[in-house]
Amino acid sequence: MNAPTTQGLSNAERSIGAILIDAGRLKPEEAERILRAQRELNLRFGDAAIHLGLLSEADIRQALSRQFDYPYLARGEAALADEVLAAYNPFAPQVEALRALRSQLMLRWFDGEDERHSLAITSPGRGEGRSWLTANLAVVFSQLGERTLVVDADLRHPRQHLLFGVDNRNGLSTVLAGRGSPEAIQRVSALRDLSVLPAGAVPPNPQELLARPMFAQLLQQLAQQFDVILIDTPAGAQYADAHTIAVRASGALIVAQKNTSRLAALRGFADMLRQASATVVGTVLNER
Repeated sequence: MNAPTTQGLSNAERSIGAILIDAGRLKPEEAERILRAQRELNLRFGDAAIHLGLLSEADIRQALSRQFDYPYLARGEAALADEVLAAYNPFAPQVEALRALRSQLMLRWFDGEDERHSLAITSPGRGEGRSWLTANLAVVFSQLGERTLVVDADLRHPRQHLLFGVDNRNGLSTVLAGRGSPEAIQRVSALRDLSVLPAGAVPPNPQELLARPMFAQLLQQLAQQFDVILIDTPAGAQYADAHTIAVRASGALIVAQKNTSRLAALRGFADMLRQASATVVGTVLNER
């Protein structure tokens, strides 16, 4: 008698055991052992599997994430850097805080208004966590099913290609210089609904490139394709690029690093953004 197949079924319709067998984490005979223990000990499938030493809690969480269509990765499974914590450990306290921030932004900014698809993630100084926050916030938006794009507009010290493990030969700089196209956008294959437009080659004239009308036009085009566009920026106190990006994006989220950022610098930076006609959506404290 042939074993029943689960091919063609959605993850929601498949059992945890079937998902784990298809993923290569269980053999069919091991699944039978777990089912027997489940009946005899009156345990859930995952608890019975852990009791028998056949699976770890991480294995069960992975299977549940697939069953409930909530994608995340096992370390080493993809090219993403360990810093992209939301992709690897969505149950960590820092990621819970990111989900709370996501909820606030969905209510206050990404609320369906046509002009509110883009948000610059910025701060006055270096080392305050802009790139980390941009990458991880993008992951939690994509896990919600939002079509999410990360744009690395830090054309001086780009990092998003390193965080997501994507090719940086073509990117925003080549598009703005007229030598590229939106095809420079790369899908993050390991995470559905997430794409990255890396910075591309570091140009000698980043401020001039970002000030071109083409950047604003590009964001308008991308807003037709994506629900959420998060833009990484350089340090605002060091370069005028951040002001230009925030104005083009219409809104800015300011990042403050715990025990590092100075209140006076944050207030001054927020005032400069407002004077430049950018909407300051809020300030987030990075405790990392």
